[in-house]
Amino acid sequence: MGVAQGLGEDTPFTTIAGSEIFSLEMSKTEALTQAFRRSIGVRIMEETEIIEGEVVEIEIDRPAGGGGEKTGKLTLKSTEMETVYDLGAKMIESLTKEKVSAGDVITIDKASGRINRLGRSFTRSRDYDAMGPQTRFVQCPDGELQKRKEVVHVVSLHEIDVINSRQQGFLALFSGDTGEIKSEVREQIDGKVAEWREEGKATIVPGVLFIDEVHMLDIECFSWLNRALESDLAPVLIIATNRGITRIRGTNYKSPHGIPIDLLDRLLIITTSPYSDKDIRKILDIRCEEEDVEMSDDARDLLTRIAVETSLRYAMHMIMAASLVCTKRRGTEVEIDDIKRVYSLFIDLKRSTNFLMEYQQEYMFNELDDDDEEEADMVTS
Repeated sequence: MGVAQGLGEDTPFTTIAGSEIFSLEMSKTEALTQAFRRSIGVRIMEETEIIEGEVVEIEIDRPAGGGGEKTGKLTLKSTEMETVYDLGAKMIESLTKEKVSAGDVITIDKASGRINRLGRSFTRSRDYDAMGPQTRFVQCPDGELQKRKEVVHVVSLHEIDVINSRQQGFLALFSGDTGEIKSEVREQIDGKVAEWREEGKATIVPGVLFIDEVHMLDIECFSWLNRALESDLAPVLIIATNRGITRIRGTNYKSPHGIPIDLLDRLLIITTSPYSDKDIRKILDIRCEEEDVEMSDDARDLLTRIAVETSLRYAMHMIMAASLVCTKRRGTEVEIDDIKRVYSLFIDLKRSTNFLMEYQQEYMFNELDDDDEEEADMVTS
């Protein structure tokens, strides 16, 4: 989330989990292709003619018998000119929908007829004694009413693929039922985008593709990623995993993080280090503030020590549970006794493993062998 916000709205950011690509609806490589193309943006620039001005008057003529279409006139002005436009039924409906009234500054797209209300003119700021905080005042447009304006749209390659792959492609974007897209469609779209780039109508916006639990991918997916990263349009690829030396899925070979060596060689590996006691305390303080839990300093020190000895997630789960214990005794602040009470009720991973090791013979099924016992000893140590 932090990376996505830092990049801004125009930069595509796609996040998927490694297990998401395994589906009966489409192949693995198709799922990865769609994720890649969702992460590649196209900034399309086009010029459009608009009418921009301050509304002087709106006249709507309604038929006397109630039947027939409405007609009307719209008077717009700028600092240099004033013009009267005839209105049809659709334009009247659009003006009514946008709640346009005299004194508003609006723009009308001549191609689509779309009306955009920019705000109220400064000359009408004294029309009412009180106005809502959402009221925005703008200057009356200068120059001519009809202008040419450059409009910029940022869409992903995947959105273009879906729209051009079927008749109701635009609706498929909202339903999510995109299905598999033919390679011929993508080749035509890539050729058209390349043509737009040469003409200066479009630019490519490389985004970011974040794949979590990347160890869940198999050797076929890793081979596809190797080839896809060589493309000029490839987005920035960020992968995350919590595995050490483990088997590459789909093979009998082991590799660091379950990722083939040739793909690891293409990556910059970011080093991580465990949280210090000070960092854990700060995280728990923020969590208490977010959960709206009042906790004494002694209780926070105890919770920090528990987080160091067990895990940060376990300590964070204890915050709300301790708050409920405090509420039950009608207290206003979580104390050490509340933390101890929760610690005795809910056990962490190490204590749970020790309990299973001690009472494994009491369970109905027990398949623990010598190797599993060594692994369990590593968890409890």
